Amino acid sequence: MKKLFIIATLFAVTFTSYSQSLGYQDLGILFSGNDEIGSARFTSMSGAFGALGGDISAININPAGIAVFNNSSFSGTFNSRNSDIISNYYGNSLTTQEQYFNLSHAGAVLVFDSAYNSEWSKFAVGFNYRITKDFTDSFLAQGNSGVATFTEFPLDNNNPTINYNIADEQRFVNNFGGEISELNFAFSSVHQNKLYVGLGLNFYDLNFSQRSNLTEFNNDGNGNDLDANFYQENITTGTGFSANAGFIYKAHPNFRFGLSYQTPTWFSEVYETTNITNNDGFFGDTEIAVSNDNRVYDNTFGGNFPTQELLYRLKTPSKLTGSAAFIFGKNGLISLDYTNKNYKNIKLSGNNFSTENQFFQNELRNTHNINVGTEWRLDRFSIRGGYKFEQSPDKLALDSDNLEGYSLGAGYNFGSFKLDFSYSDNNRTGLYNFYPQFNTVTPTNLTFDNRTFTATVTLNL
Repeated sequence: MKKLFIIATLFAVTFTSYSQSLGYQDLGILFSGNDEIGSARFTSMSGAFGALGGDISAININPAGIAVFNNSSFSGTFNSRNSDIISNYYGNSLTTQEQYFNLSHAGAVLVFDSAYNSEWSKFAVGFNYRITKDFTDSFLAQGNSGVATFTEFPLDNNNPTINYNIADEQRFVNNFGGEISELNFAFSSVHQNKLYVGLGLNFYDLNFSQRSNLTEFNNDGNGNDLDANFYQENITTGTGFSANAGFIYKAHPNFRFGLSYQTPTWFSEVYETTNITNNDGFFGDTEIAVSNDNRVYDNTFGGNFPTQELLYRLKTPSKLTGSAAFIFGKNGLISLDYTNKNYKNIKLSGNNFSTENQFFQNELRNTHNINVGTEWRLDRFSIRGGYKFEQSPDKLALDSDNLEGYSLGAGYNFGSFKLDFSYSDNNRTGLYNFYPQFNTVTPTNLTFDNRTFTATVTLNL
């Protein structure tokens, strides 16, 4: 049986009652992700730039690639993403469609010729900002599991109290927000016009939020109805650091290969505030109304909004990337990247996270990711395409849980500046369990489809 990849066990021991937010296992995996956002040229070739270089977005994959630039340049990218999430909960299918816009990348490379008669003929310095992981998304699930979890009205004065144990419907609204942004600084040089080496430093800013609302409609079988609304939120911020190094070797005018390594990302201070704390027996903001009583129970009445805070540390996986590229003169190229990422090495610290760390060790795996890209030039005009495969870190994941994506794009070089455009589409499936404390309730099945349009302006300096 497929293990539930998204399980809501926030505050693993204390907060198992009515917890529908993502648990620390899920946050550790989520914060380890990379959307491979970058310039339009980069995304149209599905990020397969480990052995190519020549694009500032590749600085995160292999910093050696910035020395491939022949001249200094600046580029900026605008991103438009259309998200479709289809939920299927007890036979009821709903589609949530959203559109998001952002400035997803901006960077510059400064290229310098060596001032000395040296075999190191050129060196380059690169600076780049990009959105590493875009969390913003939402979905709605609706159906009837037949299981009522809010069965009593807290203000009921009847003796015996009325039991609203017949389920009519459940609705779950979930909203994710925020992003991980990345600032890269890198240095690269080329030896004898064949060996490119580079070193990079990467600084991260984490901002994440989840706001969810569960609504239940139940009855007692005698014409009395109970409506319950249960709201939870989790807001997380943090800063992190990683380093990467790599090389590209031009073995032949038509062939080059590369290898790069990125250290784990260390988030030294992850600060979380949440309303998942005991508030009159409910772990979240709760409002309950019944049809046979004029009163409404509300545990936030009078401005009572209790929250709690937590400070912890997170280490996300390192990654190793091997790359190869075939160059067909000025006509075109084909590029391939293979990346190995060990999710078993995720580690939480600063609190009692032994259960979560054991989960990472036992239930996750090394992932094998492949990126393939091609580009063909017709004078100043270029056409591009790409494919990527990203394996799910869950050992027992379904094949459909792996992410697959396709991309295409085009660009025109005006001489002093370039315009590039790309379109990409990727999809995967997953589960969300907003009743983890009731193993008789089946999680909702989710299908994710993201279509992204990217436009980049590059200025030659």
